[in-house]
Amino acid sequence: MNYLNQFCFQIYPYIALAVFFIGSWVRFDKSMYTWRTGSSQMLSDKGMRIGSNLFHLGILAILGGHLVGLLTPHALYESVITAPQKQVLAMVAGGVFGAVCLVGISILTVRRLFNPRVKATGTTGDTVILLLLFAQLLLGLYTIVQSTHHMDGGVMMALADWAQHIVTFRFGAADYVGDVHWVYKAHIFLGMTLFLVAPFTRLVHVWSIPVSYFWRPYQVVRRRQPGLRYGPRA
Repeated sequence: MNYLNQFCFQIYPYIALAVFFIGSWVRFDKSMYTWRTGSSQMLSDKGMRIGSNLFHLGILAILGGHLVGLLTPHALYESVITAPQKQVLAMVAGGVFGAVCLVGISILTVRRLFNPRVKATGTTGDTVILLLLFAQLLLGLYTIVQSTHHMDGGVMMALADWAQHIVTFRFGAADYVGDVHWVYKAHIFLGMTLFLVAPFTRLVHVWSIPVSYFWRPYQVVRRRQPGLRYGPRA
């Protein structure tokens, strides 16, 4: 069991992250025109706007919270907030934005599975990724429930130590999560798996942050006037 724990939480994260970075670079270099979200909004707008907005709002807040919560050394904030207080803050924020994300991804999943036009033109990969994200979100929400059984902040500190050991390339990371509840382990493992498959799916668009949208020129679209002919006359 210890060997499996070492592989899943000491070795596998580096495999997943290496595939994520190298695979993304290779895809951008070799298949640049496949680097897109593959949006199906033009096929059917019903539920797309609200589902997508809620999902992206929730997921971005959750990712930001994970990055700050897991990768910020305890010494930097221990004089401001204690570990138990940080856990309560993480549970509340995670619960709120997790619920927002859950509503959004539920709308998108129903649309993907039961809208005939979207289903007919979608790929198996699109559906699998959506279901994996759905499962990951449910696991994350269940970790909040499980965290109510230990409010001392100990598990959160152990998870933060694991993450900080991984990003700083230190051994012993797996030891911090060896005894935590299975839901935390499943959440970590599935999260790493999403990094692993991202370069081969539509998730690759996480690299394409549309910052240039703020200063790019507007696209001019003119309506066709009645009776107005386009192109050369006969």
